Amino acid sequence: MKDTSKISLKDAISIGIGGMVGGGIFAVLGLAASLAKGGTPVAFLFAGILALLTSYSYVKLSKKYPDRGGTVKFINQGFGKTIFSGAINNLLWVSYIVMLSLYASAFGSYAPNLWEITANKTVDFHIYASAIILLATGINYYSIAVVGKIESYAVIIKLIILLGFIGIGAYGLMGNPNLDQLALENWETPIKLFAGGMVIFVAYEGFELIANAAPDIENPEKNIPRAYYFSVIFVILLYIVIAVVTVGSLPFEQIAKAEDYVLAEAAKPMLGQLGFTVITIAALISTFSAINASLYGGSKVNYEIAEDDELPHHFLSKLWGQPIGLLITAVTTLILVNILQLESISTAGSVGFILIFGIVNFVCFKLSHELQANKVIPISGFVLCLVALGILIHQQLQSNLTGVLVSMAIILFCLLVEWIYKKRKVQNNP
Repeated sequence: MKDTSKISLKDAISIGIGGMVGGGIFAVLGLAASLAKGGTPVAFLFAGILALLTSYSYVKLSKKYPDRGGTVKFINQGFGKTIFSGAINNLLWVSYIVMLSLYASAFGSYAPNLWEITANKTVDFHIYASAIILLATGINYYSIAVVGKIESYAVIIKLIILLGFIGIGAYGLMGNPNLDQLALENWETPIKLFAGGMVIFVAYEGFELIANAAPDIENPEKNIPRAYYFSVIFVILLYIVIAVVTVGSLPFEQIAKAEDYVLAEAAKPMLGQLGFTVITIAALISTFSAINASLYGGSKVNYEIAEDDELPHHFLSKLWGQPIGLLITAVTTLILVNILQLESISTAGSVGFILIFGIVNFVCFKLSHELQANKVIPISGFVLCLVALGILIHQQLQSNLTGVLVSMAIILFCLLVEWIYKKRKVQNNP
């Protein structure tokens, strides 16, 4: 008899794909096209290669140390429960909050195209972005089972719509004069392409959710690698083709004008207003489900960190039947989405996850003997993450100083909080 408590390969792949194809692609596609121009598909490829290299480290660590704590447990396995590991785990929690802000920002940008509340789109943005966070928080408090059902249906709906967009869009490219924009002379320099890929790296971060499900995956020796590699490769191909269709459908000026909701705008040349509306609805479903799932995931990460004694045990307490971290995550997301611009949010999220993934790659390299891992792949992933961070920060210093300052402030804040907590703990337990 089949063990219904176990997660099948299909479900594990769905977790990976659903985590990546959340609100990220809807939020950052226009940003990527503005930065990389005709080389946007290559920018997505660069980011995808980094995700694929990192997925190797996640495979090895998930097989050896299957734990619902996922990334938190891997970092503690590599560095022990130190100030450094605690700070990085806190950064993971904060990066979830940044991602939530990104998804809410995308929802707030797409929603006014269907229903205008006021005559001012900026006001509408803030109303919608705030309302969707409050709604998702209410659902998380009401029932975690509802969160899971929403996510499972949303994955199917958004994939059907995105694949339909690709199919119709590819057909519509024939004879479209904007197809010339993909020509080599319209690409940015290799460094700018790479920087563009790193700014939108957040669109790939969701594959790490497979690690949290690793203890429950059936036939883990075979299915854990398959779940990671299939989901990452599938999403790389999906994003590249979406980028080709988008850049080949719209002139650069129009992409820049509709940067926050460019995927819906790209459906217009093929399907007119109907296409625009369908993609807008897909974006709203995707970002809503991503907010739902990330609120739950963020509160779980916070709980795991406190359980591992890297945050005060006050975070283990519950409010209205859920960890107190859920409310803190929701309130902080509300603040961020209402004070930061999309590019600053995307930069902060990418910096956080590239740094975390670099450290996970280093852990895999450090423990390669007991993991029976090839040392070259994780150390390559680690070095590439460092290079990516350097290029991303250098490029953003010139065009988005706020994003860099926010990123650095978040990292320093996480280090400071952990240092103060550990210091007080030592003083209270001499």
